[in-house]
Amino acid sequence: YNAAVKLGVDITEITQYFDSVSICLSKGLGAPVGSLLLGSKALIDKARRWRKVLGGGMRQAGMLAAAGQYALEHHVARLAEDHDNAAYLAEQLNTLAGFDTSTFQIDTNIVYANVAEHIDLKAVAHALKEQNMLFSPGKPLRLVTHLGVTKQDIDSFISALAAEI
Repeated sequence: YNAAVKLGVDITEITQYFDSVSICLSKGLGAPVGSLLLGSKALIDKARRWRKVLGGGMRQAGMLAAAGQYALEHHVARLAEDHDNAAYLAEQLNTLAGFDTSTFQIDTNIVYANVAEHIDLKAVAHALKEQNMLFSPGKPLRLVTHLGVTKQDIDSFISALAAEI
């Protein structure tokens, strides 16, 4: 859905080229849990069988299904806000010494940033965890915006990050 929203096309314009598609309903779409698997009847039958073999069934999942349906009906168009927030996050990261997103293309809700060698991201991650800000240190740094991330959250993160580097 992120790609479809970014390109301004219906999801079927993209998915028509694939035999199967998996759609995550959480994060950007805002459902508490869940994914959809779309494909042929034979594929879905096989997937259901494997789900049962691996113990992946749920009972009374109607409330979660309702949340997923709501997410699909109400939160797809707002993914553009996540894209805008990702661009904003990239801009703000670039204001910090030692962070650079310029070698990566920011198209949707995923931001990559190169981080200078002298920055100890593990120590920064530990310090920010104390402020209830969680990220996994990696080089390049990968950050993702979603329904639960606002511009105010980004500003708070950038301020906390700046204080720790």
